[in-house]
Amino acid sequence: MSTFEKIEYKPRSVREILVEMKDLSELMIDLAYSAALFNDKELADEVMRLENRVDTLAYLLDMSAMVAARGVDDAEALVGVAVVASAADKISDTAADIAAIVLRDIGVHPIVREVFERVEERLCCIKVESKSILVNKRLDELEFAAKIGADIIAIQRESEWIVNPKPEEIIKREDLLIARGAPGGVMELKGLAEGSIKKLED
Repeated sequence: MSTFEKIEYKPRSVREILVEMKDLSELMIDLAYSAALFNDKELADEVMRLENRVDTLAYLLDMSAMVAARGVDDAEALVGVAVVASAADKISDTAADIAAIVLRDIGVHPIVREVFERVEERLCCIKVESKSILVNKRLDELEFAAKIGADIIAIQRESEWIVNPKPEEIIKREDLLIARGAPGGVMELKGLAEGSIKKLED
């Protein structure tokens, strides 16, 4: 069982919490499979951190549902929400089980890894350093997908997760970027984020 984050209850809508749970559990599956197939412990660690977040959200959802239910009709309306939340929580638990394959050095069969190492897309976690040219730039201004063949599918900013960020989202110093793309594009994005590459080529 995961360790909960320290919880300070703040009013949030049930819908808002449920959407975040769904988005994070879907992201976890992508990260977990990539971690297992490419033996990437950094991605596996991120899956475990996300599992803690989803578990915390499930707890907050229960609290919010209790506050929202004022009678039998409200309780019945929230049953469907509880079912969806439980499914998202189970998905996150499954993703964590996959990540554990990497963290416990169990590994996957070499033939499976050899096949998947030929795939064109990779996922990685990239931290934006203060010297990076990406700091304070909008995603649509950078046009990663068109220029280097990589795309940012999520951003962690302190304890907040932004899944499928909008084009107008601005990259901040110390953001953790979850990127997907061709191996060369992902490596170039990593260099840009770390500051070792100073220019995004046109």
